Amino acid sequence: MEVLPEIDSTNTELMRRFRGSPFGSGGGPGVAPRPEPVLLVAEQQTAGRGRLGRSWQSRRGDSLTFSLGLPLQPADWSGLSLAVGISLAESLDPGNTGQTRIGLKWPNDLWLTGQQADGKGHSKLAGILVETASWDGIRYVVIGVGINIRPVQLSAPPTPSAMAAIPPGCLQDLLPDIDAGQALLRVLPPLVQAVQAFEQFGFAPFQARFAARDVLAGLSVQLSDGTQGTAHGAGENGALLVHTAAGMKEITSSEVSVRPVSAAVSPGQPKDAASC
Repeated sequence: MEVLPEIDSTNTELMRRFRGSPFGSGGGPGVAPRPEPVLLVAEQQTAGRGRLGRSWQSRRGDSLTFSLGLPLQPADWSGLSLAVGISLAESLDPGNTGQTRIGLKWPNDLWLTGQQADGKGHSKLAGILVETASWDGIRYVVIGVGINIRPVQLSAPPTPSAMAAIPPGCLQDLLPDIDAGQALLRVLPPLVQAVQAFEQFGFAPFQARFAARDVLAGLSVQLSDGTQGTAHGAGENGALLVHTAAGMKEITSSEVSVRPVSAAVSPGQPKDAASC
């Protein structure tokens, strides 16, 4: 485990370490690939990355940003980001009172759920970015997590599109006294266990747990290609099931974004939940 005061991106750094470099600075010896398990935590990121190449910002103390890198060989990679989200949500919001406040938005977001049944009133709490690379027969995964801890302060007035989007939320809305270090201690051991379980059993054992927190279930949704339908949860392979005019579709592509028709998420939303 390493904690750095500042870095461009924890995901990017772990990928650099895994891949190594054939040549060092000034033409010297190269750096051998490093496939060892490591947890890299950044107090602040200057070039954090979200899904589909989006840029996310984080400031010291306002968010928890970390990446977990390790060799992994699951039979099927589908649904890993969902398994990670389930672990994070259950660690931060166990639902001991019979009610849960942290929901999961397929494929990689955690939302603080609102009170309206149409998806309004939600806020984005966290994002997950999963990346993989291979070298010499080793498959290495980097699981990046960004969680808003304190209320997000926007540096400029929001644009009209951002005002209509899912707003950023923060963990202190749910746990007022928690800080980034305490949040890390809560989520890390269960997260490692969840990843190990996923490697052995795949997504199927997580399916019912995802359904219990699925914020899209039963909502009208729109895919990034314009297709509209009704979300019907995730299958055993982690694919999103959407009932469209053409029948039930399985959405698996990492290039497809999904949003509730009544609560659009703007890709350009400023300072949304930090990622890695």
